[in-house]
This record gives sequence, C-alpha cells and structure tokens, in this order.
Amino acid sequence: TLMLNTNPSSYKNTVEEFNQTINSLQDNYTDLMIEKHQLQNNFNSLSQKNLETRVKDLTAEKKQLQRDFDILNKKGTVFLFMSTELSWSDSRKYCRDHGADLVIINTEEKQVSLFKERVWIGLSDREQEGNMKWVDNSTLKQGFWLKDEPNNSGGNEDCIELNYYREKMKLSPLNNWNDMQCSEKKRGICEK
Repeated sequence: TLMLNTNPSSYKNTVEEFNQTINSLQDNYTDLMIEKHQLQNNFNSLSQKNLETRVKDLTAEKKQLQRDFDILNKKGTVFLFMSTELSWSDSRKYCRDHGADLVIINTEEKQVSLFKERVWIGLSDREQEGNMKWVDNSTLKQGFWLKDEPNNSGGNEDCIELNYYREKMKLSPLNNWNDMQCSEKKRGICEK
C-alpha cells in the first residue's frame, strides 16, 4: 500500500522552498541582465574608441599620401600602388592591363617619395645577368642599392625591389634597392 503524506505543514514547507528557489532564480536573472547590459555598454564604448582611433590613423595616412602625391604629381605622372602581392611578371602585367608599367626611378626626388613600401619597381637583369634594364628598355644610369647589392644570391635574383625602412635595418631612402627572385610575391608600383 502506498501512503501519501497528507501533512499540510510538509506541503507548506515544500511550497516555501519552491518560492525561495524561484525568487533566487529571478534575482540571478536580474543580476545577469544588468551585467549583460553593462558589458554591452562597455563593448559599444570600446568599439567607438577603436573606430575613432582608426579614423584618426587613416586621416593621418591620407594626409601623408596626399603630400607624397603632390610631390610626385608635379611632373604629371600618376602612380598606382597595387594592393595585391604578385610576382614581378604578374605585377608588370597588372600595370600594363591598367595602361601603365612598373615604375622607373631615375631621380633622387622620385626615389625618396616612393620610399614607403617594400615593392617591385620596373628594373631587372632578366635578359642578361648584370645588365640592369628598366621596363622601357633603357639602361640603369643611377641606382640606389643596399650595401653589397645587387648580389644575385643563389644565382637567380633578377628582379629589383624597393626595400622600405625597417627599424632594425635603418635603411636610407637613397640606399635600399635589393635584387630578389622574380617569383617572390610583393606589391608593385605602377606609373603612367
């Protein structure tokens, strides 16, 4: 035989325990909702600060690019800095597909102005080792080489990069060309 507990005080205790548990869960829920709201506010604030910092950085970069463009544009030349890293040949093809060619650097002013990135320039000795030629087939007259460059390391460095300033290397804007394997992937500078 099954006996049911018919003691009203026992039911009352059970109901009170359930009510306490419900109240405790409601308090926890309220605390969690408050915490969620505070975290959302913190996230929104941090996102806003990050956006403000990014806008400030981009504004400074835009001003620098405008100064560089103004210097380079004096001679009526237009430059396109590629956003994609490609081999030297593919970089040249990209430039030609856009009505330009890889940049020819034949003055100190142009060299210093373009000294911002590690990029391909329109110089190589692909046809004959040691005979540097520009993409317009003119012969190199003045170079801005790194010390001990060009060195044709490994016997297959035929394309020239502009090697940008790096803190450890303290590169000069007038001494930073380096010969590289033409298959290396870098951005290029197109000139029109």
